[in-house]
Amino acid sequence: MKKKLIGAALLAFIGIAVVVAVMVLAPMFKDRQQVSTSDAKKTKGVIRIALDNWIGYFPLRSPEMKRAMRIRGWRIAVVDDKADYPKRMQQLEEGKFEFAVVTVDSFLLNAAKFNFPGVVIMVIDESKGGDAILARADKVNNLSDIKGKMDIRVAFTPNSPSHHLLKAVAAHFNVPELLPSGHLRIETNGSEEALKKLLSGKTDVAVLWEPDVSRALANPRIKKLIGTDDTKRLIVDILVVNRSWARNNPNLVKLFLSTYFTVLKKYRENPDLLKKHVKADTGMGDAQVDSMLKGVRWVNLTENCLSWFGISAPGENSDEGLVNTVTSTVDILVSAGDFSKSPLPDNDPYRIINSSYLEQLFRQGLMGFGQKTSGGFKSADSLAAKFPRLSASQWKKLQVVGSLKVDPVIFQSGSAILDILAKEIIDKAVEALKHYPHFRLVIKGHTSTEGDRRANVKLSQERSDAVARYLNITYGIDPNRLRSTGLGGRKPLKQLPGETYRSWLYRLPRVELVLVRENY
Repeated sequence: MKKKLIGAALLAFIGIAVVVAVMVLAPMFKDRQQVSTSDAKKTKGVIRIALDNWIGYFPLRSPEMKRAMRIRGWRIAVVDDKADYPKRMQQLEEGKFEFAVVTVDSFLLNAAKFNFPGVVIMVIDESKGGDAILARADKVNNLSDIKGKMDIRVAFTPNSPSHHLLKAVAAHFNVPELLPSGHLRIETNGSEEALKKLLSGKTDVAVLWEPDVSRALANPRIKKLIGTDDTKRLIVDILVVNRSWARNNPNLVKLFLSTYFTVLKKYRENPDLLKKHVKADTGMGDAQVDSMLKGVRWVNLTENCLSWFGISAPGENSDEGLVNTVTSTVDILVSAGDFSKSPLPDNDPYRIINSSYLEQLFRQGLMGFGQKTSGGFKSADSLAAKFPRLSASQWKKLQVVGSLKVDPVIFQSGSAILDILAKEIIDKAVEALKHYPHFRLVIKGHTSTEGDRRANVKLSQERSDAVARYLNITYGIDPNRLRSTGLGGRKPLKQLPGETYRSWLYRLPRVELVLVRENY
């Protein structure tokens, strides 16, 4: 009897286990079947990014960015947390996002308690009017008008760029009334809520960011007291990546960045497309969108490297603007009482910055520089790389990297024929060119200043063309990579101290090889 009871109980347990397994696994099988029978099977995964409605973040959440990443096999999931920066940093630390956008000040304020779980890999934009302190015209005329008034209500998003702007202006203009306490201090959940309170008269002053600044100024009763168009490197937006995820997925981080800079370039070259997409995103009219876009200055790859991360090509100057901004922001926060001392690990700003991803993109030249393959850029034969064709206007927009050191390429008087000695000199220049496979080459021909000007221009053009043909025929360099131009005697070399006039004239006929790159 006991055995029968045990057997019955065992059968019942197995039956229950089967039912539970079916209930748990059935949705999983259905989900897998749904994926396998749709285009979703082409997706390698999802990249999650936390942000808010600030216009500076638009390229990251734009339809172009989503489309471009989808083509590369990845889906972008954008989460708008209404500028809840403490929660954003907490969830970044918990691994709920791969990327998060934040301002330098908000990153320092909110990430320090989590020991900076993310590392800064890019400057997104600098606010140039996109953040502003606004007021109701019937209550406040200017910043000085606030001094001494003990009834001014101020609405802002705490621990945000708005809060930082208030701190800076309050300190720099000696207006402590901008940081009131009690019922005069109105903390909001994002710029949109602060806008509503300003328009409804529930606050006298509000700090907003775009698109809400433009929405507010459309009301004649609202006036602008001061904005970031009057500041420099005060409100700087940065992209932060989860440290653990970045360490395990370095190539995906680079893919995300390269895609972003390509999208940014597309919008820069197609402003009407940008305006169209922003209008659809915000529901605002042409005038408001134009005003809003003027308030943000996006930072491209070249500017990120040269102006913010201290990355440059040989012979170029660069600036560590990000390190300087972090350091100055720490000073403001300590002065405002947010910290008793620097929150940086070991007081070292470099501990929260990783420039390696940008540096690799900068060195390889990003998209459009060299021959693209499924695995990146082909480097087996750097001289055989293929380049897309550019229009004359596109060539003019390229940024100069520097001139290759080339001995004078000597031509016979009035001739554009390369002799053996001239070819040997070009061959030496090609050896140097091999080290820079992702840069294009502008070949500039020069002549003496004497003689007929038009004839000199024609001759210099023929000589630069001769060099381009030699590079193409002898080394297989893509013609789309080369641009030859004749300057005649319009840009002569400076005469050296003590140099005879004859010696100076002898140095003028020359060919200059200038490396250039696209300005992503």
